[in-house]
Amino acid sequence: MSSVAALSRAELEARLEEAEDTLRAIRDGEIDALVVKGRDAEQVFTLEGGGQSYRTFMEAMDVGAAAFDQDGQLLYANQALCALLGESSTSLTGAALIGLLDAVNQATFRRLLTQALHERRSAEIHLRAGGADRSILLTGTPLEFGVVRGVAITFTDMSEREQAAAAHESERLARAILASANEAVIVCDRAGRVTHLNGAALRICSESPIGKSFADAVELTFAEASDLMSGDDIVTLATSGMPVQGLEAAVRSSSAVTDVLISAAPLMVSGERTQGCVVTLINLSHRKAAERHQALLMGELDHRVKNTLTMVMAICARTAAHERNIEDFQKAFSGRIQALAATHTLLSNASWQNLKIGDVLGAELAPYATQSSGRITTEGLDVAVDPKTAVSLGLVFHELTTNAVKYGALSVPGGKISVRRLGTADGGALLIEWQEREGPLVTSPSSSGFGQTLISRSLGSGGATLEFLPTGVVCKISIPRYGNLQA
Repeated sequence: MSSVAALSRAELEARLEEAEDTLRAIRDGEIDALVVKGRDAEQVFTLEGGGQSYRTFMEAMDVGAAAFDQDGQLLYANQALCALLGESSTSLTGAALIGLLDAVNQATFRRLLTQALHERRSAEIHLRAGGADRSILLTGTPLEFGVVRGVAITFTDMSEREQAAAAHESERLARAILASANEAVIVCDRAGRVTHLNGAALRICSESPIGKSFADAVELTFAEASDLMSGDDIVTLATSGMPVQGLEAAVRSSSAVTDVLISAAPLMVSGERTQGCVVTLINLSHRKAAERHQALLMGELDHRVKNTLTMVMAICARTAAHERNIEDFQKAFSGRIQALAATHTLLSNASWQNLKIGDVLGAELAPYATQSSGRITTEGLDVAVDPKTAVSLGLVFHELTTNAVKYGALSVPGGKISVRRLGTADGGALLIEWQEREGPLVTSPSSSGFGQTLISRSLGSGGATLEFLPTGVVCKISIPRYGNLQA
């Protein structure tokens, strides 16, 4: 039985109706092509409709275009699509097109074919064609060839647009990085001309640095290289592919001279040849100031150590001259060195500044009595003195305390000591009084020992005077008005 004979009456009527509709569409110019399936292949018969065939229309398009039937078979592809995919018109088939796609993009493409049978749809796929990775925007529209339904798809290459957008985003990101960098950053092209810079760099550059050579934009001097090196030399090295790191220099601007640390590196874009260089200038002003301060402190430390050693040697020689035996010498000398060490400890804890008279006194009296015991009273000693005065006061208070422990108010349980500020003498010297009471009866010594000499000479132009009253020793101390003594 033939295939026609096998059809039912209803099917024959449906086919007849489709044929009549096709003839009507051809007559009215509603279609411009017919697709006829034969035994060996499909044939596309174009019909002149409205003066143009659909193939002519597709070939006139600037973008790639193709027609597919409802089964997803490629019916026709224009030359723009063949050129885009790097295929000839004879070799580009549906299978060849699918073969350019990976599994994910194949699924996207097939889904678009199915959906575009009913409504306009768009999707994006990625493939490699013509030796380059491409991003393609697909736009599918339903298409009818008489009784045959299909899809017309345009292929728009988005690669250049995406590359331009990526370049624009990279430029925007680079500018944002430049603007947010704390260090001065300057970008130069291969000729050494400034193309970009951030705000930190603008503050140390000449006016309108863009377009100028690096040396003209930034006035650099190298202390160790003198006139043998310039800023352009650094840029030349970097643009030739040789990074420069950690060069110290000075930048002269209209307002000041700034110490900087310079580094420069080649500027590479997308793996291509060097496009220029990036120069960074780190402000060393704070570091240089810290180095100068450290050098000053080291010099001051050296000076103080020498002075202290000289004082120790003098104390040693004077103590030895006044003591009768080695045991007495060792005891007296050790006590005076400990007093010196105690004052130095106080100075160290106070960072060698703002040490007060009351603190020095307290350190010497602490082993024997405190203010809370009621035996020691102080008044007006909240006065800061310089380190030299503090050391001298420490030695004076040590001698007075040692004498009080041996012979004076601290040698008996009920003895008391008061230390108070009397006021200011002529010339601005500060007067302090040490007074002992309720101790043993005091008699004036027959000879002056080293302790009395130390007390009277320790404070230079100030000094101290001792009175051995029967009720107790009284010492009046005059502290010269040093520059950093603060009431």
